[in-house]
Amino acid sequence: MERFNTKKNLLRFLILVPFLFGGFIPNETMMPAFRMKKIVLDAGHGGSDPGNIGSKAREKDINLAVTLLVGKYIKENMPDVEVIYTRSDDSFPTLKQRPNIANVNKADLFISIHSNSAANKTAFGTETFVMGNKHFEANFDIVKKENSVILLEENYKEEYEGFDPSSPESYMMFNLMQKAYIGNSITLADRIETQFRENVGRKSRGVKQGPFYVLWTPSMPSVLIELGFLSNAEEEQFLMTKEGQEYMASAIYRSIKDYKSEIELN
Repeated sequence: MERFNTKKNLLRFLILVPFLFGGFIPNETMMPAFRMKKIVLDAGHGGSDPGNIGSKAREKDINLAVTLLVGKYIKENMPDVEVIYTRSDDSFPTLKQRPNIANVNKADLFISIHSNSAANKTAFGTETFVMGNKHFEANFDIVKKENSVILLEENYKEEYEGFDPSSPESYMMFNLMQKAYIGNSITLADRIETQFRENVGRKSRGVKQGPFYVLWTPSMPSVLIELGFLSNAEEEQFLMTKEGQEYMASAIYRSIKDYKSEIELN
């Protein structure tokens, strides 16, 4: 009888627990919901570094114009999100300073905006990169070109601890970084390329991986966008126009908006 009463009392206790302590039982509704609050927008190149040069356009100018428009659209339509620029004028933040700005501000997203160029003048289209070494050899030329900006900096050998942007061996240390954010980075990159293709009518060259220095150290999902080829006369003209810049910026903004909605639901 005593054993029976013990079991009975235990059963009563288990029944009462949810009513007495229901508010303290861990469950999904108790977990704080993620909210994307800060985005760092990085206009590639600037100042003494013009970036790629077309027949008329300089990359640094195209990058800045589109980046400022993206920020403008976010501020107008997503008032709960703070926009931070690595540069908002013709200045030259170093490759190390750009992702540092994102880390110091504890940003939720880092987006670096660039314009492409190639020896083949017929090459055209957009592409968005995430951090990684997949198909490294195929993408090495563009990676080397973007990372070679460090050669314009004083004391770059000491500042970048011997990193040589022209040496494939230097990229071996990039392997372990950004793995925690690769999934979300790819999700955003895919949305960007889809917007370019379906809503702006651009040729998408797809989502790619590359060991870009600015994507190596950010402690958040990060992408590097190539808006098009300034070496292609038709694409250069499109990116120089106000309309073209607005189309590209609005596509990036819509991608960010959709990405935010998706990750805040999960």
